[in-house]
Amino acid sequence: MVDNEIVKGSTERFGHSWNIFSEVLPIHEEQFKRWTTGLTAEDFKEASFLDVGCGIGRNSVWPLKYGANNGLAIDLDERTLAAARNNLAQYPEMTVDRRSAYEINEENAFDIVFSIGVLHHIEFPDKALANMTKAAKPGGKVLAWLYGYENNEKLIRYFNPLRLFLFSKLPLKLVYLLSAPLTAILWCLLRLGLNRIEYFRLIRQFSFRHLRAIVYDHMIPKIAKYYKKEEAEDFFKRAGLQNVEVHWVNEMSWTVIGTKSANEEGE
Repeated sequence: MVDNEIVKGSTERFGHSWNIFSEVLPIHEEQFKRWTTGLTAEDFKEASFLDVGCGIGRNSVWPLKYGANNGLAIDLDERTLAAARNNLAQYPEMTVDRRSAYEINEENAFDIVFSIGVLHHIEFPDKALANMTKAAKPGGKVLAWLYGYENNEKLIRYFNPLRLFLFSKLPLKLVYLLSAPLTAILWCLLRLGLNRIEYFRLIRQFSFRHLRAIVYDHMIPKIAKYYKKEEAEDFFKRAGLQNVEVHWVNEMSWTVIGTKSANEEGE
């Protein structure tokens, strides 16, 4: 049962986005590989995994293609879940369930637990990470991809206040319309030489529609936290994870990965 009292974030707003941008694209695999830096395709082979905040299920597709034995993907919005079930329909070993990150009931169950682009959008990320850690098997891996503070200073200083006080409160249909001219500006800037960091060089390859999905997703959330490297590392250490690694992704975000203690089974 979803506890609506503590699920405060942007579930319904991202549901609107995923209902529009519901397709899995080949380029999503390259994004997944970058977001899961610290793991390889071989790590997913014959593994069980949990995808927390699965969206349209695109980040569950690749572990399954790499040979995972089974997986569980969870999210909240019914439109999001419908898209995920459609995208993962060919994988009978995959379960898609309506649950929040605060309601992971499994314990010592998964070889790999990951959350990509979700924990920086929720009110209680420490609670969510604690549940993710609990769900991992002793010796299992826990991973999250987080917005980085470094190289996002201008975005935080100028765009974030606009998002917070305007875009996050406007009707979604209007925000979606406004995303088109903003995407057009970004599209032009990328072709005029905006390539100073790896992220810009990556998204220059994207179609206008894919680029618009990214712009729209940055406009709609009610919560968006940007982590400095030491904050991202401390976040995982507070959860009791060991051998914590922090990887710089696209020169503007962090992938953090840790190992659950092998001695936690049955505690």
